[in-house]
Amino acid sequence: MSYREGRFWQPDVTVATVVVDGGRLLMVEETVGGRLVLNQPAGHLEPDESLLEAALRETLEETGWQVRLTAFVGAYQWKAPAASAGGSGRHYLRFAFAAEPVRHDPQRPLDEGIVQALWLTPAELQARAGDHRSPLVWQVAADYLGGRRHSLDLVQHFADAAAPR
Repeated sequence: MSYREGRFWQPDVTVATVVVDGGRLLMVEETVGGRLVLNQPAGHLEPDESLLEAALRETLEETGWQVRLTAFVGAYQWKAPAASAGGSGRHYLRFAFAAEPVRHDPQRPLDEGIVQALWLTPAELQARAGDHRSPLVWQVAADYLGGRRHSLDLVQHFADAAAPR
C-alpha cells in the first residue's frame, strides 16, 4: 500500500550548516551504524523550532561552535538506499545554510555519536567522498563553493497559528 492509498508518509526534515573559515569547512566525524562518516553539522528539526533555530542549535551541539547564519544555500531531497542495500530507505528533506564562526567552546560536550569536529579544505573533503554520510554532504558543499547563496528571508517561520490580516 502506498501513501496515495492512505498509508501515512512523512520525510525526515533536517538542517545542515556550511561553516567556512579561512577556506576550510567545519565538518563532523560521527559514528553511524558502526561506521565513521563525515557530515556537515546537521540534524533533525524539532517541534516548535524554526529551521534557522535548528541550524544554530545543531551546529552548537555537534561542534561546540556558535555561528552566525549568513545565507540559505538550498533545499535538498534524498532517499536513502533500501534496508536490503544497507540503508534505511528513509526520505530526507535537508535545508542547508551558510554560516560564519563566532565563538568556540572547546569544553562543551558534543552530541552522542559525534567523534570530533574538524576543519577540512574542500579538496580534503572531496578526497574523503567515500566517508560522506550521504551524497548531500558534497552536493551542499559544492553548491556553496560554487556561489549558491540566497537571502535568509526565503526561509519563513510562522509560530503563531493565527492567519495574518
